[in-house]
Amino acid sequence: MSTSHPALSPVRIGKHELSSRYAVAPMTRVSATPDGVPTPEMAEYYAEFAAGGFPLVITEGVYPDAAHSQGYLNQPGLVTADHVDGWRAVTGAVHAAGGVIIAQLMHAGALSQGNPHTSERIAPSAVRPRGEMMPEYGGRGPWPVPREMSARDIADVVAGFAAAARNAVAAGFDGVEVHAANGYLLDQFITDYTNLRTDSYGGPMRDRVRLAAEVTHAIKAVVPADFVVGVRLSQTKVNDFTYRWPDGERDAETVSAELAANGADYLHIASEGRNWLDTARLAGGRTITSVARVATGLPVIANGGMHDVVLAERVLGEGHADLLSVARAALANPDLPHRVAKDAELDRFDHGMLDPEVTLANVRRWREGERG
Repeated sequence: MSTSHPALSPVRIGKHELSSRYAVAPMTRVSATPDGVPTPEMAEYYAEFAAGGFPLVITEGVYPDAAHSQGYLNQPGLVTADHVDGWRAVTGAVHAAGGVIIAQLMHAGALSQGNPHTSERIAPSAVRPRGEMMPEYGGRGPWPVPREMSARDIADVVAGFAAAARNAVAAGFDGVEVHAANGYLLDQFITDYTNLRTDSYGGPMRDRVRLAAEVTHAIKAVVPADFVVGVRLSQTKVNDFTYRWPDGERDAETVSAELAANGADYLHIASEGRNWLDTARLAGGRTITSVARVATGLPVIANGGMHDVVLAERVLGEGHADLLSVARAALANPDLPHRVAKDAELDRFDHGMLDPEVTLANVRRWREGERG
């Protein structure tokens, strides 16, 4: 493949000219302090991707408020001055290595399983989530039934996202990504079986996506004009790998258009551990990523197996997306863009790298064959 691979061509996102089309996808690492403060180890971890040739790094999900948003213990936040200071060291390290860094803002909603601030979960409706809590992040058994959100709760969530975005600016981030995917709060509103509301936030897709659109609009209103604001979407979820939007292509057009109209600068379509083709292909043969791209004219990031150079070439060459986000393969190969340029073999991902007990410092040794 070498340097002729289309993934190695430049692309623009917001004001940033990126040297290639590779991005590091968000990966839950639960490696902050118990108070949610990023550590020096996290700065080294994120900077390694930028040094390895990834021009765009998107962080793990960051909780935006100190009420109901936190999903996991030791998850980083963007709420306090200490959080901002901790992230400032991370963004500085990534910038020094030549990368652009975006903070993913995530409200867990009903899928919270580690929040020291409260044991109460909130959601669009009082519907027990499918499946069971994730033991790899400290969960056990069925999800509790969440409390249905009031109008005040909804307003507080929007305000929390906006405040966290202001903190992201202060921390030196180049942008934020609104997490409206994978079964977390904003996706719970988008999903028909978790959103049974009869007010303006429930019913047809145009209303179910309203909260994600309002969050995007509120963030754009408080950040500098050139600060990038993206939105991550998905059909599949951490607790439901089979869900698909009921109206397929029409839903994809509606969601994309509403978010673009409210100021989104890019859309990131996630696959939640599945292959891109499995989760992006619609009944008529089109893909969600291409529908979003055509409907909005925005840059679209595809996710799911994008370390495969043949698949990546197809996604870009056929016009399905503009950028490619890589998660587990990036963990095993933080220099993946450099390896693609050299047509070098990629190291295989080992699932043990995701174990919370494998510290960030030990991931490098793990890649080198040790179990430090």
